[in-house]
Amino acid sequence: MRNGSRVDLASNNGNTRNRDGHEELGDFSTTSRTLPISALAMGIGALCAFVALVLLRLIGLFTNLFYFGRWSTTMVSPIGNHLGVYSVLVPVAGALIIGVMARYGSERIRGHGIPEAIEAILINGSRVEPKVALLKPLSSAISIGSGGPFGAEGPIIMTGGAFGSMIAQLFHLTSAERKTLLVAGAAGGMSATFASPVAAVLLAVELLLFEWKPRSLIPVALASAVAAVVRRYILGFGPLFPVPAHPLFIGPKGLLGCALVGLLAGALSALLTLSVYAAEDAFQKLPVHWMWWPTIGGAAIGLGGLIFPQALGVGYDTIGALLQGSVTTKVILGVLLVKWFIWAVSLGSGTSGGVLAPLLMMGGALGGLEAMFLPNEGAGFWPLISMGAILGGTMRSPFTSIIFAFELTHDTNVFLPLLVGSVIAHAFTVLTLKRSILTEKVARRGYHLSREYAVDPLEILFVREVMRANIVVLPAAGALREFQHSLRADRRQSQRLLPVVNAEGRFVGVLTRGDLLERIEQEGEAALRRTLGELVRQQTVKAFPDEPLRAVVYRMAEKGITRMPVVEPSSGRLLGLISLTDLLKARARHLEEERRREQVLSLRFFLPGDQGKHETATPAAR
Repeated sequence: MRNGSRVDLASNNGNTRNRDGHEELGDFSTTSRTLPISALAMGIGALCAFVALVLLRLIGLFTNLFYFGRWSTTMVSPIGNHLGVYSVLVPVAGALIIGVMARYGSERIRGHGIPEAIEAILINGSRVEPKVALLKPLSSAISIGSGGPFGAEGPIIMTGGAFGSMIAQLFHLTSAERKTLLVAGAAGGMSATFASPVAAVLLAVELLLFEWKPRSLIPVALASAVAAVVRRYILGFGPLFPVPAHPLFIGPKGLLGCALVGLLAGALSALLTLSVYAAEDAFQKLPVHWMWWPTIGGAAIGLGGLIFPQALGVGYDTIGALLQGSVTTKVILGVLLVKWFIWAVSLGSGTSGGVLAPLLMMGGALGGLEAMFLPNEGAGFWPLISMGAILGGTMRSPFTSIIFAFELTHDTNVFLPLLVGSVIAHAFTVLTLKRSILTEKVARRGYHLSREYAVDPLEILFVREVMRANIVVLPAAGALREFQHSLRADRRQSQRLLPVVNAEGRFVGVLTRGDLLERIEQEGEAALRRTLGELVRQQTVKAFPDEPLRAVVYRMAEKGITRMPVVEPSSGRLLGLISLTDLLKARARHLEEERRREQVLSLRFFLPGDQGKHETATPAAR
């Protein structure tokens, strides 16, 4: 405005700490609210240990009923049954039951559990239907007990998460707090199933929480720890798969072998992922309702089990034998070919079961093949490294895979080999596949998620760095009549929010051109005689110079505004304006850091006699 004062306020851009009630900056945003959530999480962890026990007992019960006709909850393998050719019908019957349960119970029981947990967290406000908590473990136990080539971890993650979500829904909690308790249940279930409390927490962080914050990490870790303690009383101690002692140092040849293992595991991970979704695509083309798809998958399981019985069930005994180095080439090839085929087909058909145990089994078989030509580092060494690498590549969670392999075996000497193998497998699949076996299913349902964690540029830039200081301000003592002509003549003025200050430069309030024109139309001559200080909006949303841009974005979203005056908290002086356009500067800076390449130092700088020439060179010469 011509009659307004345009002043440069940059000189007032100090670094004053917040003293008027807005948040002090800190490393974390966690509050004492974490304490009651942690207490709930520990209770959920204890409960989920018993849920894991029930699931394992159900798997044992259905395996005994389907294959041996006896009532027992002892975990057994389908190998050794006396059904002969009729054993083909067992997986078909189990799959038919699951199809009916999914059709008339809940479609959420289909699949291997983790994508469903991810979807509940990201899309459904961390709400899981209570019936899922009942139907998921039951359907998974029927699936695995009837010979399904799956593990118990996916179902227990979904089931534990369902119990955590149900308990959370009994209290007045936010969606973020419900998410924490859902994940606490999932981590508690996995911790109790595999005696792997640390890997369960890492799995929660890498796959389910989508954040690394104390507000969620602390409750989830405590839930996992409590579940691990309870497990020791009801299921016993680990490790699940004891291994022979391996050397602490394997030398350069051994590490090169680990790199090769990682590369081959990455390739197998990609093929496993593609095969599962190729099978799913094939089932989508069938002219029958999806309720019948698991039955077709069950037929594939039955035929595969007739050829190679070790491919049926969770296969913990086969995994243990691979890690002991006591399997034949026939078993290794059977796992890689038959287990892979029936797992991909049955999982693509939409039946219920987990992926961790099959991945461990197929990774171990790949390691068994590699042990034939790689340096001898002890029995079961290469199967173990390959298992960790397969998990790191297929699930895109390398840290989880490393710690998981350690907690399953308690072999402390394999951390470095596991690191090399898992990270290279992870790198291979990240570069060759857009999505993992877990997130592909979520993407096929029309959603997208990012698995990358980074500091938001809006978190590290402050208001003072992007605000506009050279702005139009209005004097509080000025009468509206003085600005009447400017209001009508300068309609294209880009600055829409007009701060009002008193004689000392202290912020009084804000006005917009619309406010002033509306007053003139409503009150006429009476409005023209009033001062701007009388017309300002008293309740103004303000920003402060030492606030991170994230806080400003949240405030804008909460209040439904796009511009704010920037005020010094101690003195109340107006410093400038900030708008959505200014906030884009943070994104632009981030893009520049990502894309701009430059050579900061030159090798000539370090050469004798060249330093002086470098310093005296003109900018144009440089």
